[in-house]
Amino acid sequence: MVTRSASATYEGLGKDGKGHISTQSAVLKDTPYGFNTRFENEPGTNPEELIAAAHAGCFTMALSFALAKEGHQQGSLKTDAKITLDKDGDGFTITKSALTLSGTVAGLDQAEFERIANHAKVNCPVSKVLDTEITLDISFG
Repeated sequence: MVTRSASATYEGLGKDGKGHISTQSAVLKDTPYGFNTRFENEPGTNPEELIAAAHAGCFTMALSFALAKEGHQQGSLKTDAKITLDKDGDGFTITKSALTLSGTVAGLDQAEFERIANHAKVNCPVSKVLDTEITLDISFG
């Protein structure tokens, strides 16, 4: 079993508050976040950006391993993820994770690539935890 961790602090409340996020690996260490980094363009991060990074990374790794399991040895993959945050009553809800994949794999046709990619989309651990619509657009070759 693998357990990873992160922490967040927040000083002040609401729009005036400022926070920091740190991860176990220290890739993020006291990285700023708050209203301005979430809803405006201030430097720092936000939960949706972190979810997008997690989903893109998880899906791409799952696809890479699925392709290797089927005997493919050479290729390249690139995934962009866009997380949509919509107003929901007094709060907000993540309503979509849109994955955009481009890839090339030696000796593989587009139909087989799409089949394997769609399987990875459904089965990567981050997809499984997201309770939202997940789409996948594929560019192959």
